[in-house]
Amino acid sequence: MRVGFIGLGKLGLPVALAVESQGHEVVGYDTDTAVRGYVDAKWIPYQEVGVAELLESTRLVVGDDPGIVTDCDIVFVAVQTPHDSRYEGVDRLPEERVDFDYSHLVAACRSVFDRLTRPTVVAVISTVLPGTIDREIRPYLNDHVRLVYTPQFIAMGTVVGDFLNPEFTLIGVDDVEAADTMEQFFHQMTGRPVFRTDVATAEGIKVFYNTFITAKTVLGNLYGELAEKCGMDVDDIHAALSMADQRLMSPKYLRAGVGDGGGCHPRDNIALSWLAREHDVSFDLFEALMVARENHMAWIAHEAIAEHDRTGMPIVVWGQAFKPGTNITTGSPARLLVNILAEEFITPHVWDPHVPVRNIGATPLGPSVIVIATDHGDWPPAPVGSVVIDPFGTYPDVPSVRVRRLGRRSSQ
Repeated sequence: MRVGFIGLGKLGLPVALAVESQGHEVVGYDTDTAVRGYVDAKWIPYQEVGVAELLESTRLVVGDDPGIVTDCDIVFVAVQTPHDSRYEGVDRLPEERVDFDYSHLVAACRSVFDRLTRPTVVAVISTVLPGTIDREIRPYLNDHVRLVYTPQFIAMGTVVGDFLNPEFTLIGVDDVEAADTMEQFFHQMTGRPVFRTDVATAEGIKVFYNTFITAKTVLGNLYGELAEKCGMDVDDIHAALSMADQRLMSPKYLRAGVGDGGGCHPRDNIALSWLAREHDVSFDLFEALMVARENHMAWIAHEAIAEHDRTGMPIVVWGQAFKPGTNITTGSPARLLVNILAEEFITPHVWDPHVPVRNIGATPLGPSVIVIATDHGDWPPAPVGSVVIDPFGTYPDVPSVRVRRLGRRSSQ
């Protein structure tokens, strides 16, 4: 294939060289005229594993106009989306929050879109926040643009290896045929799985992947600080937790639903919050986790209240157990939900067939706003005219019932 690149910076150039190393003809353009000098001199002013070797044999053509990519089969847009310099993580976090700067990306996309003379796959790989492509890029599409969003999970310094040996490749589908082309392209190049979704979700997956790494790093450092202050060995903590490949190092507990519960999790976090304060730990993440848990259940409660206000129907909570398949209610997020509703002077009907001793009522006799608070999976059809709020995304379609599967595009 003939592959074009708009943007040959610290992301674009290593990726372009990686693509070329797999037998493709590559051309590119960058507004920084120094890039051509780097390629000609076979040297770059920053360290990137594998780039020096690839530069020695490269035939990459760097043009002086974006039009160099117009006869390509695929055009990658790898243009920076910088953040304000205050938000690079080297200064104290400001009170104000701002989005990335998309002006370079928009200009690059427009320069490509306006020059295309035939249908061409345009693959944006720049990091953006969810909703950016729809808001900033889609207004400039024309009949020649077959758009995909395919951000890469790479780290500066090891771009080539990360690009050619990914865990998986992500494709946000705007044009199905273009996505097919990209999937075949990546599969032949990496042999790794490809995950397809809509563009906005792909935008989110990319940045959530990065924040997951931050979360793990923060936890590891917190364990280290407590180890220093409480006389523990943090390397043993790491070694032990790394062996937990069924719950901790796995996809478990990542599926959206309600907060965790039971006789251990909430009480342990609250106790550790006390310990953190006793030892003046730099940040009480345990408290933050519990506040986040409470606020999430409050959000679900407010969604139910909004439906109650809109429809006039009573609120019914299905579930009291702290997890499916048990009658234990200790630490149950479902009970937390009921208590939060009570703060708003709402006393819901509550039903859990697994917890008969706590039954306040059986299935509602009439239309209701039903909140599924425990994912038992054996709930009956809701009464005709009801609204079902399902945080787990597992409740099936029911005729004449509106099912809101929170956070899922399959919501009715």
